[in-house]
Amino acid sequence: MQIKKSLLSLCGLLFVGGLIAATQSWPVHSMERPNPTPITPGNEVGAAPSDAIVLFDGSDLSKWASTKANEDAATWKVENGYFEAVPKAGSITTRDSFGSCQLHIEWRTPTAAEMTGKTGQNRGNSGVFLMSTYEIQVLDSYTEDNYKDNKTYADGQAASVYGQNPPLVNACRKPGQWQTYDIVFHRPIFDGNGAVTRPATVTVFQNGVLVQDHFEITGATAHKQEATYHSHPDKLPIQLQDHGQPTRFRNIWIRPLAD
Repeated sequence: MQIKKSLLSLCGLLFVGGLIAATQSWPVHSMERPNPTPITPGNEVGAAPSDAIVLFDGSDLSKWASTKANEDAATWKVENGYFEAVPKAGSITTRDSFGSCQLHIEWRTPTAAEMTGKTGQNRGNSGVFLMSTYEIQVLDSYTEDNYKDNKTYADGQAASVYGQNPPLVNACRKPGQWQTYDIVFHRPIFDGNGAVTRPATVTVFQNGVLVQDHFEITGATAHKQEATYHSHPDKLPIQLQDHGQPTRFRNIWIRPLAD
C-alpha cells in the first residue's frame, strides 16, 4: 500500500512538473529562447505580408475552381483587379486546402441602385466558407437607422457566423463601397471516432472593427436548423458562395496557422 501511495505521489509530482515545463519552458528574458521568424509586412494596410499565400492578386482565378459538377475552372468574371460572382455559375473554391488560418478578403456588394426592389437575403448575398463548411456571411447590411435600409435576421447579416452568432456591432459601409474581413480561424479537432474534442473558433475584424471575438462555432453552417459537427479532414478548401447576386471580391491572401 505504501509503495502504491509513493508511486501515486511520484506520478502527481511528474504531472505537475510537466505542466510547469509546458507553461514555462524558458527562464524569463532568456537569451537562449528562439526568436520569432521575421517576415515583411505589406507596404499598405491590407497588403499581403511576405509569408502569405496570395489567392487572388487581381489578375486571374487560376488558384480557384468551380464547385459545379463536370466543371473545373472558376468562371466568375475577372476585371479591373477584382472578380465578380456570376449568377448560376456556381460557388468557387480554392484549389489548395487549408485548416487553421489567418484570412484577408475584401468584398463589395452592388450599389443600392443595382439592387432596386431586392431586400433581406437578396441584397448582395454571398459567403466566405472556411474549410468549405463554416460561413462568415457577406451581405448588404448597411444602415443608418435601425436596419431601415435592409431588414434581415441578426444571425444572417454581414459578418455573422451564419445561423449561429450575429456580429458584435454593424460595421458595414454603404453598398457599392469596398469592405474588408480579417479572419483568424482555428479548425475543429476530432478524435478517432469522429467526435469533436475541440470546437472551431473564429475572430473577425470587419473594416478594422472587431465583430466576432473568438466565437466558438457550434457546427457546420446550416439553413433554418441547428448546426452540428460532422467529422472532416484537417484541411479543406476556402469557398466563396454564388447566391445569385453580382458580389465582388479582391485582394485575398491567407496565412496557414499551427494548431
